[in-house]
Amino acid sequence: MADTPPPPDSRPPMGGGAPLALLLLAGVIIGGLLGQPTIGLLVGLALGIVVAVLIWRMGPR
Repeated sequence: MADTPPPPDSRPPMGGGAPLALLLLAGVIIGGLLGQPTIGLLVGLALGIVVAVLIWRMGPR
């Protein structure tokens, strides 16, 4: 079988893993500076999930 290129209008799906990981780490660091690393972890996780879901929903259909 020959490799056929994808149609020109198709785009690869976008991933939200990098923003999730970065916001998680940022939450821990900022929370640690404020004396509340666990709350920072949870806030970073919540924001990361929101961003990842938005990226997933706004991706190509």
